Formats: sequence, structure tokens, C-alpha cells
Amino acid sequence: MSYRLVIETEQVNNEQIYLKIAQLHYLERVLRLKPGDRFIAMDGKGNSWLASLEDNQAAIISSLDTPSTELPTRLTLVSAIVKGDGFAEIVRCCTELGVSRIIPTLTTRTLNQPSSHKVARWRKIAAEAVEQSERQIVPDISEPIAFPEVLKKIISPAQANYICLTRSNTPHLLHCLRELKHTEIVIITGPEGGWTNQEREEAIAAGCQGVNLGARILRAVTAPIMATGLVAAMCESI
Repeated sequence: MSYRLVIETEQVNNEQIYLKIAQLHYLERVLRLKPGDRFIAMDGKGNSWLASLEDNQAAIISSLDTPSTELPTRLTLVSAIVKGDGFAEIVRCCTELGVSRIIPTLTTRTLNQPSSHKVARWRKIAAEAVEQSERQIVPDISEPIAFPEVLKKIISPAQANYICLTRSNTPHLLHCLRELKHTEIVIITGPEGGWTNQEREEAIAAGCQGVNLGARILRAVTAPIMATGLVAAMCESI
């Protein structure tokens, strides 16, 4: 088994990786590595190195050219912020499934305004999920954006734009993905209380295709995971 650690590009210098205290603790106390033991260091941007632990740093043995585990389609997930720790679960699961970017959005019925500390934690969770799932790229987790701003800044005719709706006469997301002709996808999922009529109308007017995720009503945490899983399954089954 090859242990993986996400680092920052700036930590690499002169064939050495200068480890942070938390990273060193993870390698020594959690993974139980000893001096001389090897692991894979990744910068989260596609570069990987085989490294050997040496005291409080690591020596680069070689660069690695590993087969890509990334999805062939770039997926941006715009997800309404949910209560409790639910958004952390969205970040973890969707990162494992291959999402490229996650944009937390504030909707009319969003209950929580996250702190900068919580956003930093989501980014840490994404890095951990990349290590676990053996991906090469850490998805970008943006600062929260108000939903009207999402429609202005994120939605573009150059990509496929979907908004997940319930109790509506819309095609299933899987049906739309089968006919997909774009290399970039944006999927938007809503809050616990659902979208307001105004938000639905504004999203459609901005260029989003309304879709559903099946006959059942999914929780606000389940819907983005389901949608990301459908994209991953479709991309990797072609």
C-alpha cells in the first residue's frame, strides 16, 4: 500500500519536501511511518513524487507518472449550504467521486452562514479525500457565493448547466448526460427547504436546464452526492 500526502508546491525545494508539523504528525503518529519509509507526495495539481521520510522532512526519490484517476469531464458542483456538518459530507463524498470544483451557495432558504474556519475545514477534508481516493487533483472549494451571483458568474453557454428540481416535469439527469456534448458540466443542488419559485425561474432564465434525480425526494446532502455519482458513472462507462 502506498500512503499519500497532499502538500503545497512551495514545500518542494532542492529534492526535499519540507513538512509542516501537522503533516509530520500524520505520517509518524497516524500512518506510523519511520525514517526511511516511503510515501507518495502530491501537490494536488497533478504532480506526484515518491518520497522517503527523513526526520522532520522528506527526500524526493523520483517523480511519478501515474495513470490519471480524474474524470474526463470537468464537473463544477454548486451546492446550497446545509445545516450541521452536512456540507462536510458533501465535500468528502463528491471529492471521492471526482468533482473538479465545489461552490457553496447561499440561497433564500439557506439556514447557515459559514465562517472562514469552516471553509478552511472543507478544503482540508477535500485534500484528505483526494489522498484516500488516489486522485491527483484537489478540487477547488470556493468561498460561499449568493445564488444570484452564481447565476451571473458561473452559468455559461460554453458548458452544460443543470439545476436539480423536485416535483417538476423535468428529464432525469442521467438522460441529459447521455446526450451530453460538452466537456464541462455545472450541477446545482438546493437547500433543505427547496428552491423558491423565483430562484427556479431565475435559474432557467439564466440558461440552466431543470433536471430531476428520480421519483424520490432526496435530502439536501444526498442530492449532490447522487448527481456527482451519476456524472462519474456516465463518464467512466463510455
